[in-house]
Amino acid sequence: MATSIPDLYPSYCAICGTKDNAVELYPANFSMDALTPAVFSARRLPDHIHYRMVRCNQCGLVRSDPIVRSDILSQLYSKSTFEYDEEVGNLKLCYGKYLSSLSSYNAKKDSILEIGCGNGFFLDEAMKQGYKKIRGVEPSLNAVERASPEIRPLIECNVMHEGLFRGDEFDVICMFQLLDHIPDPKKLLDECYRVLKPSGLILCINHNVDALSAKILGERSPIIDIEHTYLYGRKTLSRLFSEAGFNILGKGYALNVVSPHYLAWLLPLPNAMKSFLLNIMKLAWIRRRRMTLPLGNIYLIAQKQSTTVKEPYVNET
Repeated sequence: MATSIPDLYPSYCAICGTKDNAVELYPANFSMDALTPAVFSARRLPDHIHYRMVRCNQCGLVRSDPIVRSDILSQLYSKSTFEYDEEVGNLKLCYGKYLSSLSSYNAKKDSILEIGCGNGFFLDEAMKQGYKKIRGVEPSLNAVERASPEIRPLIECNVMHEGLFRGDEFDVICMFQLLDHIPDPKKLLDECYRVLKPSGLILCINHNVDALSAKILGERSPIIDIEHTYLYGRKTLSRLFSEAGFNILGKGYALNVVSPHYLAWLLPLPNAMKSFLLNIMKLAWIRRRRMTLPLGNIYLIAQKQSTTVKEPYVNET
């Protein structure tokens, strides 16, 4: 595999802002030929390719370094495909549970935005839970085309960027397994802060780089992936949101609702062996089974401050 790859650019620590104060965890193991829409499609069969991975010596944030330009990433995601139809029902149960938990934090249900909404299955769940104004953002044209006729008009086929929505527009913003993919998370959180109403809530579910499974599997963990520009633990995720001006209201280890087929997908096996196992798992009596398990994810609930005026974030690196 290539160790020196052209057309990549140094990343920076999204918390400390430094570029060089980091230790290498894993060397890069891919070539530029791997940068295809198929590789950047959600829940594809893991191929265990990744950028060079480093950990910040100052704050502990794990990131890919160097990485491809943001505009190329946007193009890859726009051409990616929606690959996880069979898990949609389980994901609706899982994410719906965490959405309903926002009632404990006095969430208002006038408006909700999901960033990275796929085919809009969660937007349908939010509608069922009584949210009135429903919006989504999703870069994949294929995913948006596969949304239901009722949900499709509610989705912006785009990446989240400044000016896409009005300021103070949403009561709730949700991001599920999204933040790992974002090359400039501070910029994204700054925009989330702007479009949230005062005292609005943000719900984030993410991979946990400090999970026991990630530590045991190391480089073979499915979260060590070329799609992931940053990987967070509980401390680094909380610090990222706090430094973006949010108050942290709740955080913890998230439970997943999964099928045996998805568990097999996670196993660090050779692709040929995994494909054989996945075909077995597609048998009807196995496919219908459902389990709730801790699979190395974390959740965070944060709130926009009600009165403080926050200065916009500017990336000067």
